[in-house]
Amino acid sequence: MKHWYVYIMTNKLQGVLYVGVTDNIDERVKEHKLKVYPKSFTAKYNCDKLIYIEEFSDGNEAVKREKGLKKWKREWKIKLIEELNPSWMDISLNWNLNYNKIRE
Repeated sequence: MKHWYVYIMTNKLQGVLYVGVTDNIDERVKEHKLKVYPKSFTAKYNCDKLIYIEEFSDGNEAVKREKGLKKWKREWKIKLIEELNPSWMDISLNWNLNYNKIRE
């Protein structure tokens, strides 16, 4: 069964927020951290910390949630983040990601 993820990246505590959706969260987080797309929003604003994640079994539901979150006011997003991650810790730090290989 395939899983989809809606996630929020930031550059620092109370910093810039980026909301995204993916079906491969490990690879997508690595792409953000390694700035694989140097002209992207996350590369430009150094959004390399994963601070929030939701899992979905339906890709359409994940995309719907992502679009909804992107319309939210910043203060609502901050409240959502801080309910689960009050310190804005990078939750991908203990994932043991292999930064030597990016999927093609």
